Amino acid sequence: MVFSSNVFLFLFLPIFLGLYYLSSNRYRNLLILLGSYAFYAWWRVDFLLLFAAVTLWNYGFGLRIHAAGVRSKAAQRWVIGGVAGNLATLGYFKYANFGVANLNKVLEGAGFEPFLLTQVILPIGISFYIFQSLSYLIDVYRGDTKPTENLINFAAFIALFPQLIAGPVLRYKDLAEQFTERTHSLDKFSEGATRFMQGFVKKVFIADSLAPLVDHLFALQDPSSGDAWLGMLAYSAQLYFDFSGYSDMAIGLGLMMGFRFMENFNQPYISQSITEFWRRWHISLSTWLRDYLYVPLGGNRKGTFNTYRNLFLTMLLGGLWHGANWTFLIWGAWHGMWLTIERLFGVNAAPKAINPLKWLLTFLLVMLGWVIFRAENLDVAWRMYAALFAFDGWQLSELGRANVGDLQIATLVLAYAVMAFCGLRQFYRHTRPDAAAGLVMGSGGVLLQQASWSAAMPRYLVRGALLLLFCASLLKLSAQSYSPFLYFQF
Repeated sequence: MVFSSNVFLFLFLPIFLGLYYLSSNRYRNLLILLGSYAFYAWWRVDFLLLFAAVTLWNYGFGLRIHAAGVRSKAAQRWVIGGVAGNLATLGYFKYANFGVANLNKVLEGAGFEPFLLTQVILPIGISFYIFQSLSYLIDVYRGDTKPTENLINFAAFIALFPQLIAGPVLRYKDLAEQFTERTHSLDKFSEGATRFMQGFVKKVFIADSLAPLVDHLFALQDPSSGDAWLGMLAYSAQLYFDFSGYSDMAIGLGLMMGFRFMENFNQPYISQSITEFWRRWHISLSTWLRDYLYVPLGGNRKGTFNTYRNLFLTMLLGGLWHGANWTFLIWGAWHGMWLTIERLFGVNAAPKAINPLKWLLTFLLVMLGWVIFRAENLDVAWRMYAALFAFDGWQLSELGRANVGDLQIATLVLAYAVMAFCGLRQFYRHTRPDAAAGLVMGSGGVLLQQASWSAAMPRYLVRGALLLLFCASLLKLSAQSYSPFLYFQF
């Protein structure tokens, strides 16, 4: 089940929220657990058993780690065992096919018989709930949080359906108090509904409209430079509106249930360095990698060379986390290389002014990385890169023009106009508040014009326009057959 589906919008969500608000506070976490398990089982019931087993594993190890004492030798053994179990689970289901396929290439090249392995199905959302489980065990070991003895609360945290499939990557220590006591109000519910609608519009109205264009251009066997550049620009917009749209919906659903999750995006395409980009893109993952991988590796505490090594390894493993494919490893290495170079030259991650050349270079580097991130394999990536830099004319090829419509181009222009407007507004809001005195920021980054005679009227106008766009997106959703989120594959 996905958020952008009729069965979720008109069946699951109304029933769940109705039961949730009819229940007393005592039973709401149990209802979240049951609802989240139903949400997950809609995909495959059998993998629900794996999900429950991972939950029980981490619940038990969390209690044992705490009982052994914070950072004690005994606790260290327990945390190593717990982490190893999680990584083994992730490794088998996500990387077994990739590992065996590459091993067989080596064996066949050496004249040996290849291994036979039944194709392993990747459980949906496993990367996210394993990472949440890992952070829980490590935080308990470090003494950053106490383990919960309430199995229902812990299981509800791991299974929390708004963020279960594609994040944000949550940490128990940030939500522990909210699981024991959280507030519910009409204002909070309204804020959540507004945020959900905003994300839904971003996903269905923009990302889904760009998806056929991207699929077509990346599938061309002999793309022109125009095809490749248009495909790269379109995918950069599609991925942002798809993933940030999911995050908006997840945060909105959380608010409707009384939770407040961390933000996951902060206008990443206004970044003027790769370092700044990773402070704005998929924030929950980048901070997770920093706290649970970069810092344990030594961070910047053990000399210049080790700092560069740790940066590169962190991004390399972050790329591998995204999927079992050489394309993701190279994408991670690409970002790790640029982070290392920027660290070497002391690049400022929080610029006070816009430098068009720095912004353009950063945006180009990010987009070039997205090409191999999107490519199905290295052959597709090489074909796109060769076309990008062939400079054989900016016109689309005959096959390229075949499935490129005016509406798709208009949607692409709209997407970049929205990103430019919101990005520049965000930049000036933090660096030049005097220049933005006449504007206020509404929920989810919606800009509201503040009139001196009435601040309320524009807010309702903007929300009314959002409601109309949401209704239009619902009609569009009903007309299309399937609307998956890009990050479901991870």
